[in-house]
Amino acid sequence: MSTTPAGTEIHFTITWLEMTERPTFPWPHQPVGQPAALFKAENPPVWFFLGLYDAVGRDYAWQDLYDRSEDELEDWLQDPGTSLYTLMRHGWPHGFFMLDHRKKGICNLAYFGLVPQAIGRGLGRYLLQNAVLTGWEQPGVEKMTVNTNTLDHPRALGLYQRLGFEPVRRQDFTRLLKRPVDRNRIPD
Repeated sequence: MSTTPAGTEIHFTITWLEMTERPTFPWPHQPVGQPAALFKAENPPVWFFLGLYDAVGRDYAWQDLYDRSEDELEDWLQDPGTSLYTLMRHGWPHGFFMLDHRKKGICNLAYFGLVPQAIGRGLGRYLLQNAVLTGWEQPGVEKMTVNTNTLDHPRALGLYQRLGFEPVRRQDFTRLLKRPVDRNRIPD
C-alpha cells in the first residue's frame, strides 16, 4: 500500500447491504479501557460534520460530499430525518455514524467509521452495534441499509455481515481521485 496521488483513476466495487429484521444482539457494553461516550449532535454545523467525514474517510477516498454546496449539506444535516452521532473518548472524536430515516420504513446507515488513531482498539464493533440498534429504535423502521466499497477498510464488509447485514447488490465503478489517498495509514 502507498500514497495514491490526486488525478489517479481508481477502480472499486460498491456492495449494498440490507437488514430486514431487528437484530437480537443486546446493546454493547462499554469498550475495554477508557470510557467512551456517544453523543447525538443537535443541529450540527457543516464544518463539524465535514471534519468528521474527512478524519474518517480521507484514507478511503471519501470525496463525494465535497461536491455539494454548503447550503445543501446544511439542509441535509438539519433535516429531522437525519441524525449524527459522535463517539468520544479521551476528549476527542474517535468515530461517528450518520443515520438517514427520510425514506418511509428505511433507516440508511449513511456514514460510519473510525478515525485512523482509533482503528484496532475494539471500537468498530461497539460503534456499529450502537448504530444498528439506534437505527432500529426509530418507529416504523422495516429495513436498515448500508453500503461499503473496496476502498473502505478491508474488514468493513465482513463486520457489516457479522452484525446481520446481507449483500443485495454489487457494482463496479471508476473515478478520478480529487485528493491524494494515503493507504499506508490503514492497518490490516
